[in-house]
Amino acid sequence: MRVLLIGASGYVGSAVAERLIAEGHEVVALARPGSARPAVPFERRFGDLKVPASLTAAVTEDIDGVVHAATSTGDPRMDAAAITALTAPMHGTIRPFVLTSGVWVLGATGEQSADETTPAAPIPLVAHRPALEEQVLALTDNGIRATVLRPGVVHGRGGGIPAQLVEWARKAGVPRVVGDLAARWPMVHVDDLADLYVRVLTQAPARTVWHGVTEPAVPVRELAAAAGRAAGVVGDVTLWPLDEAGQDLGKQYAEALALSQSVTAENARTRLDWAPRELDSVSDLRVGSYRH
Repeated sequence: MRVLLIGASGYVGSAVAERLIAEGHEVVALARPGSARPAVPFERRFGDLKVPASLTAAVTEDIDGVVHAATSTGDPRMDAAAITALTAPMHGTIRPFVLTSGVWVLGATGEQSADETTPAAPIPLVAHRPALEEQVLALTDNGIRATVLRPGVVHGRGGGIPAQLVEWARKAGVPRVVGDLAARWPMVHVDDLADLYVRVLTQAPARTVWHGVTEPAVPVRELAAAAGRAAGVVGDVTLWPLDEAGQDLGKQYAEALALSQSVTAENARTRLDWAPRELDSVSDLRVGSYRH
């Protein structure tokens, strides 16, 4: 397939691009005009999520599918307009469109594990995402193979939120957990996630939602302790009070980091034959890509 990839230079998007190429697909990256990003080994087209006409122009007849793996603008109307613009040329073609959402749309799950049928209860930071998900899934009625992928907290390659845990430990001199020492995070390695993106793009039926999670509920306390080790910091894990963390990180982001969830992805394993094989999150922090 010839795939237009939005976010190809980002943390997740770059891994998706590599996986697509490894599987024999051709990547066309959407870049902002005037982007100073390093050159990439595939075609680039220019467009801006804030300029709908530029997005529509990028989805030409030779594009076999679109993966939206970029960070949203945060403006609900602008994000919705971007989806409309990207998919307008795809009506009636049965071409696939994959939207990246995230497990934070599920809110706090309690002791029960959430799956793809669990109703959304988004935290404030991602309050507009369920509407975007519904917008995309409804595109099935317009002849588009529309799907939504919800990654967990992504680790691997020394990046993502776990890299922030390492940096916080280094700065504070102790490992830190925001808001709740008992919180649990659903985790996924970026390379396993990239494999799932390709499977959803190429195999998933229309109007489906997929969870990208390899570890349903990892205690954040264990992640923070491993992050401390990666930072070369010795000491017990300490609580970073939510109000203090909010002053440094922003209130809504701090609330997201304090969120406790358990999320499963058995649907992807059974229906798409997804078989994650990368290092688990605590080991990755302790002895893998985050090691000091």
